[in-house]
Amino acid sequence: MATDNSVTLVGNITRDPELRFTNTGQPTASFGLAVNRRWQNRQTQEWEEATSFFDVVCWREMAENVSETLTRGARVMVAGRLEQRSWETQDGERRSKVEVVADEIGPSLRWATAQITKNERRGPGDGPNRGGGGGGGGRPAQQQQPDQGGYGFDEEPF
Repeated sequence: MATDNSVTLVGNITRDPELRFTNTGQPTASFGLAVNRRWQNRQTQEWEEATSFFDVVCWREMAENVSETLTRGARVMVAGRLEQRSWETQDGERRSKVEVVADEIGPSLRWATAQITKNERRGPGDGPNRGGGGGGGGRPAQQQQPDQGGYGFDEEPF
């Protein structure tokens, strides 16, 4: 299924990710992202710059990984979708905001290095409200035959 609502951003984290839990125990993390854009003004030949600020939200295992791994100032790539949410303040005013709901978040390796630590997979039965961590419930994936388009390894690559 194709979607017209996708966004990919590369920027710097403006505040440490904040990990919270919903009433049902689902982890969620949010952080700010500053995206700089630089261009040369064709009339003045001067370089100009603008910064856009976005709120990023992620859920479940990604939320826990983000809160443990990323800090303010880190340069990251975020792929996800835009979502608008609305609420009413205590004074009865209607408010709304657009957020980026992340599907993938990763460090930018343009000016830094990163060390990757693969987490153990979690399945639907692994603890309360943990959700599927890629399926498998901790069991290694069966080795696929090369003619079936598989990876040819005991586990899927990360």
